[in-house]
Amino acid sequence: MGSPRPGTGTISVTTTAGKHTGLYRLATTLLDHHRHPAAELTALYHQRWEIETAYLELKSTILGGRVLRASTPEGITQEIYALLVVYQLLRTAMADATSTRPGTDPDRAGFSIAWQAARDQLILATGIMTGTVIDLAGTIGRHVLASLLPQRRLHVSPRIVKRAISKYQARGPHIDSTSYKATTSIDILTRRPLTARPRRKLDDLATSPRARPSCCDRRSRRPGHGRLRRSW
Repeated sequence: MGSPRPGTGTISVTTTAGKHTGLYRLATTLLDHHRHPAAELTALYHQRWEIETAYLELKSTILGGRVLRASTPEGITQEIYALLVVYQLLRTAMADATSTRPGTDPDRAGFSIAWQAARDQLILATGIMTGTVIDLAGTIGRHVLASLLPQRRLHVSPRIVKRAISKYQARGPHIDSTSYKATTSIDILTRRPLTARPRRKLDDLATSPRARPSCCDRRSRRPGHGRLRRSW
């Protein structure tokens, strides 16, 4: 594996409230720029925040806001693994279902729909496969495809401090809780070759004023500085 490949670019977000541009640098180990162009990697960077949606689905949809029931470290470990296995299986079924329709964004698959379909199969025992034919979409997939979510709209919201539980919105002259429709543009900056800084010789460092201790600088010495004082 080679050294990380850095890339620098600007991301501009334009809304009705104005335009904001920021400079970002992305380091990656995907070194082949033909297979992995910098613009595509930069555009995919926001997908990492999908993990926040996964946390919400685990805590709210599957657990329903409940805490883990185990009271021992071994039981907690087993319960966490069970949650992750169930979540991964549901996500796999959702991805397989959307792959049967080319051009369908997997984000349009509803997790709550897949979760409810899986629960119904367990309760009614309707998901038993008796033949050898593999149904890629499956019962869960058919429920997901029948109720696809609308295409996500690109919108941004200002980052504000989370308030305590309250039914009232935060108010103030500098608080904007509006969600804006946005358009983004990405510009990759051309990398400039790094130029090595000239190395200073040891003789120059030895004679440099900064290399001298302050006690050896005559200009900084006060009268009587460094002399022994006697008290009678």
